[in-house]
Amino acid sequence: MLSWAITFLLIALAAGVLGFGGIAGEAAWIAHVLFVVFLVLFLVSLISGRRTSL
Repeated sequence: MLSWAITFLLIALAAGVLGFGGIAGEAAWIAHVLFVVFLVLFLVSLISGRRTSL
């Protein structure tokens, strides 16, 4: 998931440099959403992984 967020971020940066504003905005939005989803899943797995069963 994080690799997809980084990929879309690089696409957004490249599109912004080349002057494609609409594509850059959409790719940056997708990268942001994927990064937030990654963070939520990471935190959930971090919290649930700390529980020990006796």
